[in-house]
Amino acid sequence: MTGKLATYSVNGTQYYGAVAEGGMIALSPEFPQWPDLNAVVEAGGLDTVLNAAEGREATHVDGTFQFEIPLPKPEKVICVGVNFPDRNAEYKDGKDAPDNMSLFVRFPRSFTGHNRPLIRPKASDKLDYEGEIAIVIGKGGRHIAEAEAYDHIAAMTLCNEGTLRDWVRHAKFNVTQGKNFDRSGALGPWLVPFRNRSQLEDVRITTRVNGETRQDDRTGRMLFPIPRQISYISTFTTLVPGDIIITGTPTGAGARFDPPCFLKPGDVIEVEGEGIGMLRNTVEDEQ
Repeated sequence: MTGKLATYSVNGTQYYGAVAEGGMIALSPEFPQWPDLNAVVEAGGLDTVLNAAEGREATHVDGTFQFEIPLPKPEKVICVGVNFPDRNAEYKDGKDAPDNMSLFVRFPRSFTGHNRPLIRPKASDKLDYEGEIAIVIGKGGRHIAEAEAYDHIAAMTLCNEGTLRDWVRHAKFNVTQGKNFDRSGALGPWLVPFRNRSQLEDVRITTRVNGETRQDDRTGRMLFPIPRQISYISTFTTLVPGDIIITGTPTGAGARFDPPCFLKPGDVIEVEGEGIGMLRNTVEDEQ
């Protein structure tokens, strides 16, 4: 079992399949009842699909396909803000971490896939990076107890939660605009099925820009651990299979440098999560 499932496209046709040596094994044609990975997750079919790849070689070799975001149609993408101690200290407001987490939503259209360019929009040159681990809900629910939260996770992936810093300060009370420019962030490269809590409880997350390490921390230092995120979010909204929770970024984003180090065309950003893989993107200007 390869252990990784991705969504990808070939000449405009979208597939999902297993990551293999040198490429991808197309599996979606064999499971017409599950047209995309959203349907696979909802049916609890990740292992069934992975098992079908056993002993097979790539059907699409590297260079002949493009990665898409792993789940093309999540109902919700919910992001947790200011979730590491050093990140909280960046605000220099003299306040300890709040009792409850900061949350905002992103639209699927605001993300692109692995090895694709982030788009710096015409409206701003202040595109920033935020490397994060993302979890995919496999079993939905309301009022999920923290002690049972891990049972609701189907898989993990990575996120570069690209942000237009000036556009998150356009009004007194919002970050929505600066978090939702088309293709300003990335998700991927693939889904890694979640087996046990050791895959998330204390794993390393790093972000590099042009080879320079900018962010480096561990999930064990989160102010609001992942089980608490699931419990808190499910208090006010029903989580459903395929929902994505983006769990928080460490300190070291470009806006906090003096002077700030915003992304520019040609930059290469790599987000690496221990046991998950590496999400790589470049930057291009909007045409």
